[in-house]
Amino acid sequence: MIYRKLLLFFLWTAIPMASQELYHAHLQELVVSGTRWYTLNGNEPVKISRLSFEEGNVYNPQTAADMLGLTGEVFIQKSQYGGGSPMIRGFSTNRLLYSVDGVRMNSAIFRAGNLQNVISLDPFSIASTEVLFGPGAVCYGSDAIGGVMVFNTIDPRLSAGDAPIVFGSATARTASASGEKTAHVHLGMGFDKWGFITSFTSPSFDDLKQGMYGPDKYIMPYIVVPEYGKDGKVNDRVMPNSDNRRQAPSGYSQCNFMQKVRYVPTENVDLEYAFHFSETSEYARYDRHQRMKNGLPRYSEWNYGPQLWMMNHLRMSHNTNNMLYDSLRINMALQRFEESRISRDFNNPIRDIQSEEVDAWSVNADLMKSVNSRLTLMYGAEYVQNNVHSKGESIDVTTGESTTSSSRYPKARWYSYGIFLNSQWHILKNVHLAAGLRYNLYSIESDFSTAGYDVPFYPKQSSDAGSLCGNIGINWFPKPHCMIRLNYSRGFRAPNVDDMGKLFDSVDGCVTVPNPNLKPEYADNVEIGVVKCFGDFLELDLSAYYTVLDNAIVRRDYLFDGSPTMQYKGDECRVQALQNAAVAKVWGVQFSMDMRFSKWFYAKGNINYQYGREELDDGENSPSRHAAPLFGRIAAGFNHKKLSFEAFSNFQAKCKAEDMPLEERDKSEFYALDAKGRPYSPAWMTINVRTTFRMMDNLHLNATLENIADRRYRPYSCGISAPGRNFTASITYTL
Repeated sequence: MIYRKLLLFFLWTAIPMASQELYHAHLQELVVSGTRWYTLNGNEPVKISRLSFEEGNVYNPQTAADMLGLTGEVFIQKSQYGGGSPMIRGFSTNRLLYSVDGVRMNSAIFRAGNLQNVISLDPFSIASTEVLFGPGAVCYGSDAIGGVMVFNTIDPRLSAGDAPIVFGSATARTASASGEKTAHVHLGMGFDKWGFITSFTSPSFDDLKQGMYGPDKYIMPYIVVPEYGKDGKVNDRVMPNSDNRRQAPSGYSQCNFMQKVRYVPTENVDLEYAFHFSETSEYARYDRHQRMKNGLPRYSEWNYGPQLWMMNHLRMSHNTNNMLYDSLRINMALQRFEESRISRDFNNPIRDIQSEEVDAWSVNADLMKSVNSRLTLMYGAEYVQNNVHSKGESIDVTTGESTTSSSRYPKARWYSYGIFLNSQWHILKNVHLAAGLRYNLYSIESDFSTAGYDVPFYPKQSSDAGSLCGNIGINWFPKPHCMIRLNYSRGFRAPNVDDMGKLFDSVDGCVTVPNPNLKPEYADNVEIGVVKCFGDFLELDLSAYYTVLDNAIVRRDYLFDGSPTMQYKGDECRVQALQNAAVAKVWGVQFSMDMRFSKWFYAKGNINYQYGREELDDGENSPSRHAAPLFGRIAAGFNHKKLSFEAFSNFQAKCKAEDMPLEERDKSEFYALDAKGRPYSPAWMTINVRTTFRMMDNLHLNATLENIADRRYRPYSCGISAPGRNFTASITYTL
């Protein structure tokens, strides 16, 4: 033990520095997530992880959710193969915020359940990904409680001379565990004032195969074959699964398209228009297909309809030197979201379809002003409006007859107005202060008259409230090779349409009903971090945080029209509603290491531990559902001239039955069972290797062998197992 202490002391104090500056590349990276403007990562008093375009190309993730998982600091939950719901510091879904090129992606129907919206982003068209950990509400508004995920897509380039430039790449990829077939191409052309770029990606996946060695509980022994008899009856059949490693149904396909046009009329003005489009095929929610009722499958069908996301985005930038600003950026966007749920009980002829459409309008104005060499102000305003349209339909599959049924949401509009001020102040040469404030108003107008069900309050309902949040943090450099950061931040989440107007069956025997009396929930977070650099050899980053979520919006028993139960779809169901009825607490530690043995050899790793508790209806505490067990990633490799190679491992610790969240203990259909028959999440670790060979300057071959041991495992809270032994190969040609 004494030798370990002496070694650590030596590393901390005795390794000579080649410079008096923090010169590890991580701290010198330019990031936008903390302030919405480019600034050095070392100036931010919060933890920020960044994944570059080059890293994305090397690892070749299948979806944007898988790309987030590459950081080793974001846990990804999947209920089906066509999904990916990030979990950050004990929070998930509508308590995390997505930003695409400075535009808020969260819509008014982002729910507390798992979300798949991140897969609408094309990893091939993303130039960089940043994850800001902890509340980021000052710059990003409502929902930025656990963290903010900032996606910056590739931009058109301009020619520096008279001749135009042409750039782009094409990639073809396949994977064995899912029968993946992916084709991607993007092509750009730049002139002195005009720039263009077009990107298209088409991935297709068959049913996913899981590993061979692991819990038998994860095996799906049957498949359901829908069959409509000539007698006008439904005769669904349960058939043996011919391949018990096949998770059926889970396959899907997708297409992504992006077009950008850039115009720079003068040296100080930059205009850009972008069009994004993404649409998936219909895909099964695999975890629901594992549910049983009376010894038979609960459902014959439970699918998400095609998920569509479309964004028209106009951005204007102006650089000048006047009293108000040095730089001005205005983002105007219109997004369109379409999604649906399609379900049919086993041997039931009625197929229920609930579909939603959301038009999201937004305007952001961001301004930056350098008051002097030490003080910089960043301020702005934001307006967001979401128009929600929802409908329900019931179809008799034997006759084709269609009738109107209850919709998931009322017809609604959700508004948000915010103003904010951020500042960065170099108090001393080695002390940097960052502070900010935001005031936000929100309003909801709901019309239940078209929802297909009666409510005990007025058919039209409105609600509004205001929120004040802020942050203050300090970076201290006691030595040129050491940084200590301390930060306090307060975030909030304003109730949205999903919170206040939803009617659907959340779990068997319960139905969730609207609650118009919700108020915002608030998160207070304290974080301390230490970054230690040992020359260009080693960087260590340790962060500890503690978050308290007050006035938390949680599902609790409720009275609907004075009754604790109601008839829903022919069943007597216990009534529940989302309410401000709890306090949740999360604390945790994040550790990362980046080591460079030489110019060619490296090692890196991330470990994340979080402990969360939330208050229950009876005053007792339960583990937080979105606080994942200890997890992380380690890797070692080399990169030399035309060849790179890396061995890496992903891992998760065991979540014992007694540590499982209360609401997860009822989901025995897709968890493993311990010796007492209780659901739990076993520990797992994968061993993987990848290599990249540069055949020519513009032709790259990538190959990855994942889960070499062919383990059958299922990450915590997932409803589908991860791939078994999986060989992925791709070829990329770059102009």
